[in-house]
Amino acid sequence: MERKEILMVVLIGVLLLTTAVQSIQLIGFSNAQVVVPTTSSGSATLTSSSPTGSPSASVSKQASLQNIPTMVGGC
Repeated sequence: MERKEILMVVLIGVLLLTTAVQSIQLIGFSNAQVVVPTTSSGSATLTSSSPTGSPSASVSKQASLQNIPTMVGGC
């Protein structure tokens, strides 16, 4: 093999290894539970552990969505 071919094989191997590591990390992140901490104003009190929530949780989500501009200092 020529030097260029060896270099290409090594670089492709490094890219495949990096992709595998990132895939494993992504699987770990997707299995983690999301917890939203309570702020001093008490506006963010929703915690989520399942993709489907109760009707009262969806009302809280709607209220939180409407408060986003004030939370980030927007208009």
